[in-house]
Amino acid sequence: MEYTLAMTFLTDAGLKTTLSISGVKSALTKDEVNALMDTVISKNIFETNSGDLVKKSGAQLTQRQVTKFDVA
Repeated sequence: MEYTLAMTFLTDAGLKTTLSISGVKSALTKDEVNALMDTVISKNIFETNSGDLVKKSGAQLTQRQVTKFDVA
């Protein structure tokens, strides 16, 4: 299984923007996600077209199962 964390933030302009991270652990907790989002906001290292990330809007963990076929 592959897991992706999508974190949605509000920017200075009041618009939503999403930051996705693939390859996260499946047992990720709400507290860990909140702490990560707080760190992203406080460090202010991401630049968007609509300004700085200023507030958390939401987050979701997506699970995806991939089946690969050998077709030689």
